Amino acid sequence: MAIKLDIKTLPSYVKVIVAVLPSILIAVLVLFLVISPKLKQIKTLEAQIDKQNNEIAASQTKAAKLEVLKIENERLIKRINELKEQLPDEKEISSLLKQVSDMGISAGLEIKSWKPSAKKTHPSGIVYEIPVSVDVIGTYHNLGYFLSSLTKLNRIVNINNMKLGSPKKEKSSTALQVSFTAATFSAVSDDEAAKAPVPAGAKK
Repeated sequence: MAIKLDIKTLPSYVKVIVAVLPSILIAVLVLFLVISPKLKQIKTLEAQIDKQNNEIAASQTKAAKLEVLKIENERLIKRINELKEQLPDEKEISSLLKQVSDMGISAGLEIKSWKPSAKKTHPSGIVYEIPVSVDVIGTYHNLGYFLSSLTKLNRIVNINNMKLGSPKKEKSSTALQVSFTAATFSAVSDDEAAKAPVPAGAKK
């Protein structure tokens, strides 16, 4: 049996619902089937963009640091080369030590003992240290002049373990017996440095 529905006889609010319901259904379908997936895609893309922006910012920071590190590395290499120029070759050691001895004599010191020791590897591992045990006699003035002369050398010579004996009056001056270690250095060759054992606690 067919049911006949006369819209004209329906109440006003029912007529409004009937008129609006299709639009609501269409809006809900569009929301769930079209807009909602698109919103999820947008959120996903925004998250990817944020991630990429963070990665770009981190890369830019690293790139800036890399340039700073490159500049610092170049500065250190230049400084190392400058210091290496102050290190005599092993074949120059004998002449350098003789030069130091001659400077002591020129300063008025009397060389009582001059005993070179075997070279030894410096804790840094990049240079050899060549120490010489020295005993001299001279005045404060002679000693000061000698030490001042060493600073004018274009090679590195360190004075360590200096000991001053009791001063003795000699004629018009006071003489001192002085003992010290004069040490110079020579660079370790790259081949020798590569073969050297890594110090305990050092990073490879």
